[in-house]
Amino acid sequence: MSVSSIHSPYSRHRGPHPGILAVVHVSLFVASLVILGILTKGMGFPNPFVPLADAQHRLQSFADATRINAVLQFGAAIPLGLFTAAVTSRLNFLGVNVTGVNIAFFGGLSASLFMALSGLCTWVLTQPGVADNLSAMHAMQLFGFATGGVAHVVALGLLMAGIAVPGLLGGYTPKWVAWLGLILAGIAELSTLSLFFPALMILLPVVRFGSYVWLIATGFTIARSKTK
Repeated sequence: MSVSSIHSPYSRHRGPHPGILAVVHVSLFVASLVILGILTKGMGFPNPFVPLADAQHRLQSFADATRINAVLQFGAAIPLGLFTAAVTSRLNFLGVNVTGVNIAFFGGLSASLFMALSGLCTWVLTQPGVADNLSAMHAMQLFGFATGGVAHVVALGLLMAGIAVPGLLGGYTPKWVAWLGLILAGIAELSTLSLFFPALMILLPVVRFGSYVWLIATGFTIARSKTK
């Protein structure tokens, strides 16, 4: 038997399927919004810019619903981190030894951690007595919004850019997927200015929900073997 005919278990990349991880991540996050909307009869989670008395009323009236939302969003952070590990590992396996892959790893793990932290902040807000103190409640709201909003989206932009560039130049993903990632990454980094200009916060949901298309598309189309 020739050496070339011996099957190697490492001739193809091994690991969790990034496409499935992306679907799990998106499903958990969307479920957190849908369930919260149903249980609060459309009121949803109060952002930190509504009147404090209104936010306090919602948190105290729908503590259980908000807690479910927090746990699901915390759970959604885990498959995002695993997706990051899977796609960067795959590019390394394919021989893509560029800084962008490390940037993607940093961005993806940061985005996962920021989302988890935001979910935990929401969980803290639902604990007995926390919403009674308006100052403490508002501070926790702002921190949760900052971590789950701007910080998460900016980090997500680094993940998309770090994967999209080698995906485009090396043909490891379809061109439309790579270009979508680059466009969303640019908008994500621009959203940093929303810390100074609140009107730009409209960019946050654009990137967040746009990234779901990119995550799933990248997870299912990224090259798996060196011969592809």
